[in-house]
Amino acid sequence: MTHHIDLFTSRRNIIAHMVRNSSGSGIVILGTSPEVSRNRDSDFPYRHDSDFYYLTGFEEPQAYLVLQVNPNKVISHLFCRPKNVEREIWDGIRLGPEAAPRSLGFDFGYSIDEINHIMPELMKDFMHVYHRTSSSSQLDDEMRGWVGQLANKSRQGIQTPNEFHNIEKIIHEQRLFKDEVEISTMRKSAKIAAQGHLMAMQTCKPGLQEFHLEASLLYQFRKLGAQSVAYNSIVATGENACILHYRAGNSFLKDGDLCLIDAGCELDSYASDITRTFPVNGKFSKPQQQAYEIVLAAQESALSQCFSGKHFQEPHDAALRVLTQGLFELKILNPNQHGSVEDAIGSEAYKAYYMHRTSHWLGMDVHDVGYYREPNDPLLGWRILRPGMVLTIEPGLYFRPSPEVPEIFWNMGIRIEDDVVIGASNYEILSRDVPVKVSEIEYWMANGSIQI
Repeated sequence: MTHHIDLFTSRRNIIAHMVRNSSGSGIVILGTSPEVSRNRDSDFPYRHDSDFYYLTGFEEPQAYLVLQVNPNKVISHLFCRPKNVEREIWDGIRLGPEAAPRSLGFDFGYSIDEINHIMPELMKDFMHVYHRTSSSSQLDDEMRGWVGQLANKSRQGIQTPNEFHNIEKIIHEQRLFKDEVEISTMRKSAKIAAQGHLMAMQTCKPGLQEFHLEASLLYQFRKLGAQSVAYNSIVATGENACILHYRAGNSFLKDGDLCLIDAGCELDSYASDITRTFPVNGKFSKPQQQAYEIVLAAQESALSQCFSGKHFQEPHDAALRVLTQGLFELKILNPNQHGSVEDAIGSEAYKAYYMHRTSHWLGMDVHDVGYYREPNDPLLGWRILRPGMVLTIEPGLYFRPSPEVPEIFWNMGIRIEDDVVIGASNYEILSRDVPVKVSEIEYWMANGSIQI
């Protein structure tokens, strides 16, 4: 999305407008993520800070965004690494501060090496500073140094900032509502992720290991243009599916077991997040189908609450009622002990089998930013769903060996997850290119074909 200069400029202008509404004027200072060492002279693959990229479209490390917000104008600045032929030979081409204004729509660009000299001058006479108030000790030290330089010049009539605000609160409220460019990118990300899931289902057969399916996912993600996974892929067979954050390992796929895959890709900084559960041998057993269809019904019930004007908790409540009723039908919960569905929900008797929530925000981060409660509601009610919000719907059931659980369900973990955009009068499921009904899954595993 780096070519959408007008989009990033517009986002910066919205931030400036919110700063004006809050304090009249101020200076916004935002840095990107640092590089992280993996071991010795090897770094983890670099991934920029989401907030920083959202406002700049800039993907290199060692960079700062500065916005000088005045009542009638906003002046934008970018600090970044200078051009360096030797380092570019080793690490890749740098944009450089000379090209930043033209390429990214900034008013001014500077070398990051000059930041301690230039930043105090940019901060001069601004009373309000908007930055990450709980970020890192390094940023705190830098901020104290810049403010200290200004304080030393107070006899010259220079005013020193005395109000510090958390810029994340402003940016995250803006990021919660996706624009058309973002939704289009997320739609593409979901389609790529779906192809990975389809290939993993096609690849699956007894005797393979979990990492074989993970390799199928990664192959399709990169082949179709995704830059990365959105998170560490979960490929969990048999009892491993009852471990919520299990990593794809070396366990063998066994005839008669289920396999749960929770995997998504990142395309142009936007995540997809899809979960499917399917039989290793391509055919659900009767107990597996019973439990699976309860989870699917729970997801359908949750989706029925994904409309503008509903609140964030309503999809979860809808899924929870279906799952809890299902636990009674499977004779895992006993009416004599747990009473009615409402009683079992009130006592949280379901929590041994469904211990996570049904939804989270989705966007640049797989667990994306944004308040789950109304930010301006004094009673802190659940967030009202509005057009442009994107969330996951992911109910599940997990049955570890237990005296309360019939043995036919032991070591069975089932989760179904899709990505949903809230519209004005409807919703859009981004991730339904992967089959979800029992008959669809069985047909695909028997007859499906995806080009390798």
